[in-house]
Amino acid sequence: MPARMAAPTPGAADPLDLHGVVPPTVTAFDADGALDAETTAAHARFVVDHGVHGVFPLGTNGEFALLGPDERDEVVRTVVDEVGGEVPVIAGVGEPATRRTVERAQAAERAGADGVVVVTPYYYPLDGDAALQHYRTVCAEVDCPVYVYHIPSKTGNDLTLETLAELAKIDNLAGLKDSSKNVPWLGQAVAAHEDLTFLAGSDSLLKPGLDLGCTGMVSAVANAFPELVVDLYEAYDAGDRERAADLQERVYNVRSAIKRGPYMAGVKEALSHRGFDAGPLRSPLRRMDEDDSEALREELVAMGLVQ
Repeated sequence: MPARMAAPTPGAADPLDLHGVVPPTVTAFDADGALDAETTAAHARFVVDHGVHGVFPLGTNGEFALLGPDERDEVVRTVVDEVGGEVPVIAGVGEPATRRTVERAQAAERAGADGVVVVTPYYYPLDGDAALQHYRTVCAEVDCPVYVYHIPSKTGNDLTLETLAELAKIDNLAGLKDSSKNVPWLGQAVAAHEDLTFLAGSDSLLKPGLDLGCTGMVSAVANAFPELVVDLYEAYDAGDRERAADLQERVYNVRSAIKRGPYMAGVKEALSHRGFDAGPLRSPLRRMDEDDSEALREELVAMGLVQ
């Protein structure tokens, strides 16, 4: 009998042992666009009850850049109150300014977040030295583990492998969520830093990310269909690579379906077709129109994901 081929294990520098499926949970709003903390917490409960291994409030899908500081702190508190202690809660705290990032990171730590996720500062271009100083400062001001969020398509700031090598020397920097979709970069980063935990940040690279050595996946699809992505991870962890590949194909199909219409509208629309209403996206983002929503529902029905 062939040896079981389990999923990669978290890095030794990661006290949370992050692995498996960690959805970037949604932030819910009411019809007037105000924060709906109760439904935000209910969404975290929804994904945890469907088997995910952690939650990441205030990522891109959490519309963090459209929230004020008090709203962001409230999201972290409400998610921690709902699912803290059951799974790790890693809270997004990134801001363009280092000072503001530190403030949000400290607030998240006080609220009980198990770790914080720090997106590379955005809008202004940064060189490697500036990025390194930013992360050194944030890490020095909190005791919880810090995870880098690398998404150059949105921030405009790419981390070189040389800069990552310096970042890896920071004591409480525990890992990196990579949404660059740069497979050679990710493969080299994982190979060079066994002590760090790497999370694949694109639904296009869930199984491929595991193949490269990522221990888990931050999946937008898992916000709406957590059981599908959990099945993929568990199949991979059980050594059933063929089933994991088949499930990755299903994820590709869902990913394509939810990309219909306005940017990022698909997740909340898919949730609504499951009977979970997370409200509108915050302006200037917007939900799908009726035609796109119905077309999405028909695709999800055809895939057997909704009735």
